[in-house]
Amino acid sequence: MAKLKVLFLCTGNSARSQMAEAFLHKHGSEHFEAYSAGLEPRGIHPMTTTVLEEAGIDLSVQRSKSVKEYMGYERFEYIIIVCRRIDENCPKVYPEARSYQRWVFDDPVRHEGSENDKLENFRATRDRMEARVKLWLEETLEQLGTSAHA
Repeated sequence: MAKLKVLFLCTGNSARSQMAEAFLHKHGSEHFEAYSAGLEPRGIHPMTTTVLEEAGIDLSVQRSKSVKEYMGYERFEYIIIVCRRIDENCPKVYPEARSYQRWVFDDPVRHEGSENDKLENFRATRDRMEARVKLWLEETLEQLGTSAHA
């Protein structure tokens, strides 16, 4: 089976979409090519890098990207929107996609509190995102008639 392309969209491509891309690379790279982008890329947040390193994922080759980099150049089978703001403001930029999904996660970058509180919120978001990616992977491979362990 040829790898299917998945694009995770967020506003800043600094936390949630980066996490989703990283976890799909980690758990589903045998079947999927993972990408992420934002409408207004802001750079990868340092706490995103920290919490993913804690999970054994190196982001040193990643960067924050604009969705415009892919428009007209890449075709995606799956578009997954991971934030409320982009869900409200994003036009359907890939009408040929097999599936548009919305996984609305609160933005850990906007979390108020001490540095430790913020880091804990990033960790919680990371853990929820990994669980959501794994569930999506299991459901999608089942729909495609492919095993995650094939």
